[in-house]
Amino acid sequence: MEDARFGLDPYHILLLVLGGSLLLSYWLPRIFVARPPAATALLMAFGMAGSLLFPEVVAVIDPTENPGIWEIAAEMVVIVVLFATGLRIDDLGGWHLWRPTVGLLVVTMPLSIAAVALLGWGVAGMTVGGAVLLGAVLAPTDPVLAGDLQVGPPLEGNEHPVRFSLTTEAGLNDGLAFPFVYLALHIAAQGADPALWLGEWILWDVLYRIAAGTLLGIVIGWLLGRILFAVPTWNTLAASGPGVLALAGVFIAYGAVELAEGYGFIAAFVAGAVCRRAEAESTFHQRLHTFANSIEHAITAILLVLLGSVMPSLWPHLTWAHTIIGFGLILVIRPLAGMIGLFGTRLDLRERALVSTYGVRGIGSLYYLGYASTHVEFIDEGPLWAVVAFTIFASTVIHGLTASSTVEALDRE
Repeated sequence: MEDARFGLDPYHILLLVLGGSLLLSYWLPRIFVARPPAATALLMAFGMAGSLLFPEVVAVIDPTENPGIWEIAAEMVVIVVLFATGLRIDDLGGWHLWRPTVGLLVVTMPLSIAAVALLGWGVAGMTVGGAVLLGAVLAPTDPVLAGDLQVGPPLEGNEHPVRFSLTTEAGLNDGLAFPFVYLALHIAAQGADPALWLGEWILWDVLYRIAAGTLLGIVIGWLLGRILFAVPTWNTLAASGPGVLALAGVFIAYGAVELAEGYGFIAAFVAGAVCRRAEAESTFHQRLHTFANSIEHAITAILLVLLGSVMPSLWPHLTWAHTIIGFGLILVIRPLAGMIGLFGTRLDLRERALVSTYGVRGIGSLYYLGYASTHVEFIDEGPLWAVVAFTIFASTVIHGLTASSTVEALDRE
């Protein structure tokens, strides 16, 4: 039998890279600054360094070969954080508080999708389907990586209008980007002629799926609230139940709505927000949020290290045109589209600029691209993964390095 002692098993090397990256990303900045910036960029950077030292560790997780791994892992992160984001909101407020969110969802997001798609088609030479998919994939702002800029945990306040707008936008646009992903799938499978798919897309993928996700999310959130806080009256789960019950709410809402062919991402956020209303001042919401927050941070950190580790293998697909798309979205498209979407709101110019600037890209984009890659084979699959990975990395650097100072300014207000 061959002696396997001291063999360099790629799986064990990957665990070593993961552990080292996690530790160094959170510890190293504290040596230099009292309040370190977000560790997201460092997580990806150390992942890149690990894969350059040990290139054999990334073969199994190559997204162009195994997109299903990324789809499932990102899906778990997103649904947990969306439910937790719904729980965060202390006060749903009225129309004037929601007006910026509506503008960001109805105006800013479609404008951003169209602009990125045009760049993908005209500058990067992608197919129409691939370009529309790129716009849809990069459309959602990330409720995980933008956590520092959002409202605080339950009962802790920080309900600044800027925080509220960024929180609710991130909570809803992960689901509302899905119709555009399906639009790309229709184009890739049937062609660019709208006569072949427009009716089905509007009636099924837009109207029915959004309505099903919203309405079932409300119903499930109400039922969860009754079970947690009201039944039975003499021994409710909220009195002594564990935080793991947050996962029950997440899985029930997402699973039930997906079975009904609705958008589970919308349902997860709505269910969390409605469940919070059942007993808005209960400290049990803090336990639910703390547990969900721990799960989301752990899986997100691992995913960022892994995404960084596969970036060197995606570099051959990355061109100057892709970097233009990534930087263009972060520095030009999102800020301009955000200012247009926020026109006429009660936010002052500085607040509108903050909301428009911090459209953080992240885990939701990984899910959508993984989902699309497992359903239709795109000619542009390699470039798509390359530009999405680059854009997420650029966003973690640009937004992560400036978020702390922005948070301090908001907190002073």
